[in-house]
Amino acid sequence: MRTIHREKIIANAGHVVVLKGGNSAEREISLLSGDAVYQGLLRLGVHASILDVSDSVVADLERLKPDLALIMLHGQGGEDGTMQGLLEVLKIPYTGSGVLASALAMDKAKSKLIWQRLELKTADFVMLNEASDWQALIDRFEVIVVKPVSGGSSLGIAIVKDAAGLKKQFEIASGFDSEVMAEKCVIGKEFSVGVIEDQLLPAVQLNTKRDFFDFDAKYVDEDTEIICPAPLNDEKRKELNKLVRAAYASLDCKGLARVDVMQDESGEFYLLELNTIPGMTDHSFVPVAAKKSGIDFDDLLLTVLELEQAAN
Repeated sequence: MRTIHREKIIANAGHVVVLKGGNSAEREISLLSGDAVYQGLLRLGVHASILDVSDSVVADLERLKPDLALIMLHGQGGEDGTMQGLLEVLKIPYTGSGVLASALAMDKAKSKLIWQRLELKTADFVMLNEASDWQALIDRFEVIVVKPVSGGSSLGIAIVKDAAGLKKQFEIASGFDSEVMAEKCVIGKEFSVGVIEDQLLPAVQLNTKRDFFDFDAKYVDEDTEIICPAPLNDEKRKELNKLVRAAYASLDCKGLARVDVMQDESGEFYLLELNTIPGMTDHSFVPVAAKKSGIDFDDLLLTVLELEQAAN
């Protein structure tokens, strides 16, 4: 476990501005993450402000004059490299992955193409459009997960098993993003692994009575089960961790991130996606896993700050 030099980190933090909200479909979750992080910084004694990002963000940042932006913006406009690029132009240091890594991770199709090129296991997929042969895709994949390419929080995602359902879900997913993909459904167990630079947090296994771990399973259902650490034997745990590390490195990620993985019924792991700005509420996967490894929420924030200080 990483040694945390609390007083030094706080002294070097300067004025930290937490960026939350924005206008993506994941705004409500971002507000919760941002508030939790802001309250944690205040508990630590860090000089912190919080900003609900709007069209006046440039003027707001110039007024606040932060030494560091701690980004808690989920989804488009915050997690896709856009905000990272703006902060680069404004010469404001920020937490987490850079412009390119953020953009690649947000684009599920681009990240999967990189993983396929590197022979990292991920389910086969195709891009959808109005002219797609719906029945041919069902014949090919049998069970399909339809996803907006650049969405998060499982919004607009659904599992379909017939051509009519595939076409309908394509239209629904198109409301969340201009690009939509069809991915072969991996039937089995879902895991989520937090990454803090060179350290992996214990894997979390996600159990739900729904078809998959959708938005309601994550944020609404009270009977959703989060098992941490996941019940994996040493061999499978090492195999999962190796895949997660490779996925993180392949996109040149930095700081805190989370990698989601499926395990099929034969035990094989398949990469789903990588989140460069994972949820940070008390009940989010990364803080839950960190706590299991002896890192409480406030120490997790200190680690995020320390990583940025070490990089500059």
